[in-house]
Amino acid sequence: MNKAELVAKIADDAGLSKSQANAALDAFTGAVTKALKSGNKVTLVGFGTFSVTKRNARTGRNPQTGATIKIKAKKVARFKAGKELSAKL
Repeated sequence: MNKAELVAKIADDAGLSKSQANAALDAFTGAVTKALKSGNKVTLVGFGTFSVTKRNARTGRNPQTGATIKIKAKKVARFKAGKELSAKL
């Protein structure tokens, strides 16, 4: 499912126009992004938790040449599904 399909589904289920559903989805993703940037977790009970974790620096291998490369440490977004969501899958 891509963003356009998700917006259409939200609009149908919530009785909104597609532009309102798109604005709501953009507001949600913006709020989650802002919270994660500031180091906070976003927990939606029954759905899951968005958080930021640090990935340590490591060595990798270029698959084309086989050369060893260094991969820098970075922060990555993480999502852990909640109990209810996991049960429905």
